[in-house]
Amino acid sequence: MADFLIAGLGEILWDVLADSEEIGGAPVNFAYHAGALGAEAFAISTIGDDERGRRAIAELLTRGLNLESVSVDKDHATGFVEAKVDSQGVAHYIFPDDIAWDHLTLNERALELAPKVDAVCFGTLAQRSEKSRAAISIFLDNAPQAMKIYDMNLRQNFYNEEIINRSLQKADVLKLNDDEISVVASMFGLNGDEKSILKVLHEKFTLKCSVLTRGGSGSLMLGQNKEIENSGIYVDKITDTIGAGDSFTAAVAIGLLQGCTLESISKHANELAAYVCSCKGAMPPVPDRYTLIR
Repeated sequence: MADFLIAGLGEILWDVLADSEEIGGAPVNFAYHAGALGAEAFAISTIGDDERGRRAIAELLTRGLNLESVSVDKDHATGFVEAKVDSQGVAHYIFPDDIAWDHLTLNERALELAPKVDAVCFGTLAQRSEKSRAAISIFLDNAPQAMKIYDMNLRQNFYNEEIINRSLQKADVLKLNDDEISVVASMFGLNGDEKSILKVLHEKFTLKCSVLTRGGSGSLMLGQNKEIENSGIYVDKITDTIGAGDSFTAAVAIGLLQGCTLESISKHANELAAYVCSCKGAMPPVPDRYTLIR
């Protein structure tokens, strides 16, 4: 599986919790979990030349990520977000403006990687600035062979119909959650239940696979001319949900690259995401029993 080259493209940031700071950002969380599942994983992002940036590099290196494609911006702070976890363990985020990943720069290594990657995951949040939006588009356009995974990842008001529509046009795989599908349905004037809305998006944008995650209620996956619903995995004690969706996306990416059935991908992704919910932070160590698709 190490033959697969996988990139997470977008924000690196610190989740600032009540009692700690945890390194994260959906694309780098995705890359971490892809690496934990056996791929060669790269983070493509921009950090600041500051204490949080240096800590980010140190933390991510210990987690096995290749950071050659991370650039440094001397004029803007490393990204962070206040992550408030409610009584159900669900995280809610408050983002500052104009930080390093708003100035995403593709360094020489990132540009070299683009034609070589087997899969790349990108989202909406890092496209809130024109510069980062352009950088993401350049990378995707220079990665014609890659499976492009759009993890919608809507946050606060940092999205609009144009960005979502353009991202869907570039995507091969869509991943969104039950809150996001309601936003998109309203935005695109779609009616019906979640399944019918996902089907419309799947067909309209000729996607290879479309994934709706439903928190503790499991998931719905479309692809391979199938619909696979999973009722979810019971978690005795949810610590927090940070990174669970990103681990799910990584499991989907690896499964699709391996040519696994949608049934086995769904089972594996739900099991991994449930495990991450039982841990603190987005990048816990992943036991071997979660790394194999059965």
